[in-house]
Amino acid sequence: MLAPLARNTNFALGGSDLEFSISRFSSQSAIRNLQFEYKMSRIRLLPEAVASQVAAGEVVERPASVLKELIENSIDAGARKIDILIRRGGISLVRVVDDGCGMDRDDALLSLERHATSKIRSAADLQAVATLGFRGEALPSIASVSRFRLTTREAGAVAGTEIVVNGGKIDIVRDGGEAPGTQVEVRSLFYNLPARRKFLRSENTESRNIEHQIHLQAIGHSRIGFSLLRDDRMLFQVPSAATLGDRIRDLYGIELLQRLVEVNGTPSRNIRVAGFIGQAGLSRQTRSQQLVFVNGRATESGLLTAALREGYHTALMKGQYPVTFLFLKIDPGSVDVNVHPAKREVRFRDPIAVREAVVRSIQQTLERGRGGWQEKFRSPLTRPAAVPEKRTSDLKLRPEIPVPEESHRELPHLAPAVAGIATVAGVVESGRLPTPRVDSTDDALAAQRSQQLTVQQQFQIIGVLNKLYVLMENADGLVLVDQHAAHERILFEELRRRMEEHGVPTQKLLLPHTFDVPPRDGDWIERNLSILQKMGIGIESFGPGTFKIDSLPGFLSVSDPAQFMRKVIDDLKSAGSSTSPMRLGEEMIAKTVCRHAVKANDPLRYPEIEKLIRDLLECDLPYCCPHGRPTMIQISLTELEKKFGRKI
Repeated sequence: MLAPLARNTNFALGGSDLEFSISRFSSQSAIRNLQFEYKMSRIRLLPEAVASQVAAGEVVERPASVLKELIENSIDAGARKIDILIRRGGISLVRVVDDGCGMDRDDALLSLERHATSKIRSAADLQAVATLGFRGEALPSIASVSRFRLTTREAGAVAGTEIVVNGGKIDIVRDGGEAPGTQVEVRSLFYNLPARRKFLRSENTESRNIEHQIHLQAIGHSRIGFSLLRDDRMLFQVPSAATLGDRIRDLYGIELLQRLVEVNGTPSRNIRVAGFIGQAGLSRQTRSQQLVFVNGRATESGLLTAALREGYHTALMKGQYPVTFLFLKIDPGSVDVNVHPAKREVRFRDPIAVREAVVRSIQQTLERGRGGWQEKFRSPLTRPAAVPEKRTSDLKLRPEIPVPEESHRELPHLAPAVAGIATVAGVVESGRLPTPRVDSTDDALAAQRSQQLTVQQQFQIIGVLNKLYVLMENADGLVLVDQHAAHERILFEELRRRMEEHGVPTQKLLLPHTFDVPPRDGDWIERNLSILQKMGIGIESFGPGTFKIDSLPGFLSVSDPAQFMRKVIDDLKSAGSSTSPMRLGEEMIAKTVCRHAVKANDPLRYPEIEKLIRDLLECDLPYCCPHGRPTMIQISLTELEKKFGRKI
């Protein structure tokens, strides 16, 4: 009875039970049809319908994941235009229509079989996947949990093919008359899985998830046109865009695009980084606009998130996330996309190189942005700027700038030279910053100098608002400068630079401290001892998994050296190998300069304000303080004219 079902069957009688083993069956259906059982087995093969629904649970989470798989299939098919229609948040209907290559009847039927795909042919192809889809699971998984309809037609074919599937069972196969391309309708999602359907959110929530998914695909593939109808109402329609900037403008508006900076990072080890990132100071409270694509695939990666944070560093406030539209082009053989059921995550063969490329590209982009900021304040005014020859103590420019009394504190600044490491350490530890006075002995000469400089500098100081915000005019319009944030940035960069040049002052511990670390952290410390020593940490191995600390940076107050080192390891792991030797002291420097920078309600003389602006424009990151807050806000003439109703 068993011979037709198996090619090699071995039987063994033992005790009162009949035991048998079948080493090789001709098909899985033969196993399912096997009825000969002397005792009930605990391990069974699931029915085909149940196995399909289990597999669908890994791919189909909600209507947005259905849409993602269908759009990726359309993109892989070479579509130039994709139209989407949803009803009731995609729970009732998701329809995707594309103008791709289409399929003939045989391919259309085969596409509904599990693990049937045109993307790969062998296991070797998995090592260099260049398409968005490749597993052949999406269509059969979706069809097994919905009422599914597929209509497809090749260009030039007389007729197309229409296939109707209900809960994984093919009901209808017939000729179709749709336009060339492919149309997929998914109705009544999870109708045969009530337990799964009740976990779906409200229609509005599901609709927002779908819109976010379409935005991702539209940003990642700007040369494809997209349209979305929600309950027969057009939500958006974007044509094929020539550039990524055009697509960002179409989806997010011109205001956001104007606050982005284009990334053209230097290629490194076959890694190219391109796209747009937000200017320093532009951030969000969530990662909703932190978009990163690897070879056109929207990706979520802790490695890339840490690299973005490191690239911005002090240009980003704590707890905030940058706005990025970043594209990484990498050899497909260096990326493993087959590590997540929904293909949201990827794994890199050389993660350190990828991280360094992203960090370097962002830093270079922000540095290039400094030139743009400087040009804004140095471009010629539309009319000649004239300053009346008045005494500096009068300072009656357009509105009157407050004149401080002689007892008021003048603009503090660092000393022009540092005698040595001890001097630097003393400055930081004591919190005292040298405050040279502005030479104003000859008011007439000072007024003449101010007039000459005003003509050269191409920006004009109008006044001070609320004893905090410096008002200036440049070629683009009105500029507001936070005098406290600006002075913080100036002092921060100056003090950090000098301490890097002269070294980090260290303080010997009264008693050396030992601590134990896990094997991975121990290996990391061994490989990065030189970096830690540059940062003023005296550390050495003290046995397997144990290290000894005998000195720490002098400007740090550490009560628990072991806990401090664990935090240092975590921070430096995400920072990369190019970390500044002063990285550990930057937070302390930021706190120090915050206490000693000019504050609100500190009146400044005109020469002091002028020097403040000039020094700020020479900083590496002039547009934000060390805590990531903006130092300057530009209000364009166009924006002012709109406010006053002069322009629409």
